[in-house]
Amino acid sequence: MKTDKTDIAYYGYDALGHLAETYQQLYVAPGENSGDLYKSIVLRGEDAPEKDLSHFIRSKQDSLAAEDTPAGPVSVLTLHERQDFELFLQIIGNRCMPCEVPVTQGASIFDGLINWVKIRQHKEEYIKKSAQEGIVPDWPAEFRRFTSDKKNYTDALIVLSCGPYSNIPAKRFGFTEDQWLKHSHDIRKFHECTHFICRRMFPQKIDAVWDELVADAVGIHAAFGAFDMEMEEAFLGIQDGAYIGGRLQNYASEKCPSELSKTVHRVLQAFCGVFQNNAGLSPYEMAVKLEDQKEALWDND
Repeated sequence: MKTDKTDIAYYGYDALGHLAETYQQLYVAPGENSGDLYKSIVLRGEDAPEKDLSHFIRSKQDSLAAEDTPAGPVSVLTLHERQDFELFLQIIGNRCMPCEVPVTQGASIFDGLINWVKIRQHKEEYIKKSAQEGIVPDWPAEFRRFTSDKKNYTDALIVLSCGPYSNIPAKRFGFTEDQWLKHSHDIRKFHECTHFICRRMFPQKIDAVWDELVADAVGIHAAFGAFDMEMEEAFLGIQDGAYIGGRLQNYASEKCPSELSKTVHRVLQAFCGVFQNNAGLSPYEMAVKLEDQKEALWDND
């Protein structure tokens, strides 16, 4: 069964509009007095006082897609306007409070969003079933039981911005601007979905540098049908095995990027063999394959 099918359900203005019907905190513009309103909507399930999204610019190029992965379903929201992307992160990720979003951040994962629509639907079904069985419903008790398992009432959501991937210009790889923006979106989407898969399925293996290598590799494979080691090294700021400045420093932690680049170069060379030997796998199957081989590919310095 394929696990990387995307079903784009909402385009343009409808993307944010549909999402706000479920996550009504999106109707609240970030501000000093928005914290209490956020809590009433998210923690208590109250309706937003006004269904107004005028604080967002919104674009005809926005989209909302349902993505099936080996780790479960995840919604993927693409926001064309950078201002909307930053505003979305402030609302969903910072509880409707203003905050600085790094210019280098182009995507975010929210795993565990409370979905009050699911809770209300379950309440209706529970009360209806109780009536049919002649049982006096005890919703407070059922609410505690239902919400004891987060899978019953939470969702996973990935939000993507638009722009050249890793801030690499289109001419670097010989693409037109439009071509590179399309490829960048595909890379970014599969990159984030790979993080989602690995964090859920392999929580014991989380490692900043390794995770980025795998996510970039799967994104490239998904966008172009093959892995391109030179492209991934360009994303990280590596040339001919040496660090020349780029994203790698964001994940280096205690190690110097110049020292770490040698390990990364060796690991990516090993990636080439894995991709060549498993050409028939889907991008997400490849993500799982790489994670399964982490000890052999990474921990052999």
